[in-house]
Amino acid sequence: MNATGEVTDRKGRGRRIILWRHGQTAWNVERRFQGTTDVELTDTGLGQARRAARLLASLRPDAIISSDLQRAAHTAAELASLTGLDVTRDEGLRETYAGVWQGLTHEEIIARFGEEYAAWKRGEAVRRGGGELETEVADRAAPVVLRHVEKLPEDGTLVVVSHGGTIRTTIGRLLGLEARHWESLGGLSNCCWSVLGEGARGWRLLEHNAGTLPEPVLGDDD
Repeated sequence: MNATGEVTDRKGRGRRIILWRHGQTAWNVERRFQGTTDVELTDTGLGQARRAARLLASLRPDAIISSDLQRAAHTAAELASLTGLDVTRDEGLRETYAGVWQGLTHEEIIARFGEEYAAWKRGEAVRRGGGELETEVADRAAPVVLRHVEKLPEDGTLVVVSHGGTIRTTIGRLLGLEARHWESLGGLSNCCWSVLGEGARGWRLLEHNAGTLPEPVLGDDD
């Protein structure tokens, strides 16, 4: 809506945030907890990034920000090469630091830290492996996203290239959900994304774990 009260046409209404997970890594395939370990993309992951970038470029993003870890930064670079936009890297968008869990497989974590893992899945505040709380991840990541959103035009689109855990906690924080409910958002597949749109009462989740272009909502809830 512009200053005269007229509804303006755009790629949507209000600002939009696209939270895009990085492409596949070898540790993803091996089901190893990566955390802040700087693991590179596989050839498959690079292909995923190129395919997704072609779709996301058609949404005409206004800005791209990325975790400084190479799996996210190299994913972001594929979109930057198509759009001509610069990528702003920020360590605040890194994945959750998980201490001694990092580098362990899913099975090894359950075998060695079963009670801690179960408590985390129940929604309790757990420092996995002696690392960060999920709320601490949101404390560092969400402000980065909001700071860059504020720089957008009123109908602008920001692409945030980050990691599964960080994206989930950021979405939870921006939606105003209690931390114990963040897990209900579910995970993101490699190179899939979620879309938040600016509504009259704050941010709304428009798409989650999407791998195709967002479709308009047609119906009573539009």
